Amino acid sequence: MTSQMESYAVLPATDLDRARRFYSDALGLEPEQEMPEGLIYRTGTGARILLYETPFAGSNQATAIGFITDQFDRDAADLRAKGVTFEEYDLPGLKTENGVVEMEGAKGAWFKDSEGNIVSLSEDLFALRERSQGRREAGTSDID
Repeated sequence: MTSQMESYAVLPATDLDRARRFYSDALGLEPEQEMPEGLIYRTGTGARILLYETPFAGSNQATAIGFITDQFDRDAADLRAKGVTFEEYDLPGLKTENGVVEMEGAKGAWFKDSEGNIVSLSEDLFALRERSQGRREAGTSDID
């Protein structure tokens, strides 16, 4: 049943106006719709995000939403130029350097939005794995 349904991310905001400015200024997203429930955004690939007001925003200590890029260095630099600070982590199996981790040939970084939600920016690890698998099956190297 749910495998056939469209899905969307839901992000809380303590201050919806402040969150709207962050998503516009730092991420370049503008609401597609404004509703009593909150703001609806649509990404370039069609994914939807509902940003709604609640006093419980920022209480999740895990990644709430992720953005995939094929231009990680460029996009990370652009976010930094807009005042975004990447988080530093030193966890088992994951250690960032200057806010960035490189794993299995892909880079990733995490930052908090204006409401304390954890957002990730990463290269498409799934596509890298598929490309690498295809090269192995073809008998070619991962390095071109």
